[in-house]
Amino acid sequence: MRKIEQFLNSKLQERKDNLSIRNLSTNLPPVDFCSNDYLGFAQSAELRQLVSALTQQVPLYKNGSGGSRLLSGNTTYIEETEQFIASFHGVASGLIFNSGYDANVGLLSSIPQRGDTIITDELVHASIIDGCRLSHATRYKFAHNDVNALETKLKTAQGNIFVVVESVYSMDGDTAPLTAIATLCEQYGANLIVDEAHATGIFGETGKGLVHQLNLTNQVFATVVTFGKAIGAHGAIVLGSQNLRHYLINFARSFIYTTAAPIHNIITVNAAYQLLRKTDLSIIHQKIALFRKLIKAKHIQALDSESAIQGILFPSNERAKQAATTLQQAGFDVRAILSPTVALGKERLRICLHTFNADEEITSLVNHLNEFQLNG
Repeated sequence: MRKIEQFLNSKLQERKDNLSIRNLSTNLPPVDFCSNDYLGFAQSAELRQLVSALTQQVPLYKNGSGGSRLLSGNTTYIEETEQFIASFHGVASGLIFNSGYDANVGLLSSIPQRGDTIITDELVHASIIDGCRLSHATRYKFAHNDVNALETKLKTAQGNIFVVVESVYSMDGDTAPLTAIATLCEQYGANLIVDEAHATGIFGETGKGLVHQLNLTNQVFATVVTFGKAIGAHGAIVLGSQNLRHYLINFARSFIYTTAAPIHNIITVNAAYQLLRKTDLSIIHQKIALFRKLIKAKHIQALDSESAIQGILFPSNERAKQAATTLQQAGFDVRAILSPTVALGKERLRICLHTFNADEEITSLVNHLNEFQLNG
């Protein structure tokens, strides 16, 4: 045991030495510019009331699931919710997973086979990377949002080809050139997979996502939508054809070999989608526009983003952590994103905007950020 403990300590010490050590905390500053709760659903009294009302209506309500979906954990209500969400997004079918991580791992580890090719944007989420690693397919990366680089990879791809991108990237907040990517996929006979985690609830009619906004639904093989961001709940769904759903039920290990989500979680997801249909999405875009206007006026170096995710760049882990600490002491819950999570030299503050952030809070945040940079 001593040898393995020495190994653990040495690896942790490496993280401490390069200022990238992670720790859990329950001591959160009061003004939220950190969470993915973009529409405020996770703290919505209206959503809680709707969940309470639905709970009384759902038959055979119980606190837990009691088994996997293939055993005793499936219900008519789960399947009705899957179809409700699929219809909302304009696709034929969907299969709910317990998390976005499970969805990407299950999808990408089960469908691509030996001799096939997966091509991913270099900045895709860790869940996509891990899913690809579990597949026997050949995997290539292309330079972020570089359509020419993607085409170069497509020219050498073999077997069934899968191109995997995010519509909105979680660390940069920028959007993929989905129309151009979809066109290339059609040209080379590739199957396009889009993770809409940070686009759902923000883009598209009633928050249906960027794929729907760009009229690309019929050109996408599979869409992954997570419930832990703007939806304010937990879990995820893979959207696509009936065949895709049935295949995943039979071959996606992260679906087959896990206990089903409890029914009250499914009720919350269903209720959140009902709330999303009547939510005024112009409010979140007003907040984004205000933030962009303010940082431009202050000449603050920021990543280009039209999403709720805004990145402020710093040259090192140390400077990013100093900025985060300064803002946290002023009452703003802002976190530093450090290397190796992002590339060395591109450390940043990841600022998330929400409908519940008052304009005065956004203005004050930018003023404090500007003061830190001036004094630095």
